[in-house]
Amino acid sequence: MTPRTEYRPQMTVEEFEALERHAPETVRLEFINGKVQVKAVTDGNHDHIIAWLQRLCMQHRPELWLYADRGMKVESYRKGRARPDGVLAPFGFPKGHGDWSDAEGVLMAVEVTSYDSDTHQRDRVEKPDAYAAAGIPVYLLIDRDDCSVTVFNQPEDGRYRHEEKLPFGAAVKLPAPVNVTLDTEPLKEFVD
Repeated sequence: MTPRTEYRPQMTVEEFEALERHAPETVRLEFINGKVQVKAVTDGNHDHIIAWLQRLCMQHRPELWLYADRGMKVESYRKGRARPDGVLAPFGFPKGHGDWSDAEGVLMAVEVTSYDSDTHQRDRVEKPDAYAAAGIPVYLLIDRDDCSVTVFNQPEDGRYRHEEKLPFGAAVKLPAPVNVTLDTEPLKEFVD
């Protein structure tokens, strides 16, 4: 008896982008590790956390902007596409980029965990590698499941060499090139 082989056709980036343009507004699609992933639409607390972070970034680094849901080209090897919850970059960064921006010039990618079954794999495993592979210097994960903030930095060979996890309420230092310290005490009020 011959072993059965599973055939998985590979979707091209162009096919994914066409699919993503026609997806209903109730979902957001990403293309990571060669597969399409569905990301749940955010809730009010999620959006408020991004607004809180946006305000802090503006206060500390007024020349930058935290762009919400900006389409990013990640994973140079697989030509992935992701929509981070936030991308910190110089003001005007996405001008002329179309739907998907290259990571050049991005200082930090931000994700706030959602309450769906794919959060662990997507936000804690695949996104750090994708953002590191794209050369994004800092990845900030605001994890509502365990009330923590994790800072990943020093991307090298498709992985972040350093990560630090702190509880909500701690002072979180975002390293260069971001160079901002966050007082995360306000995050405690967004725990569901």
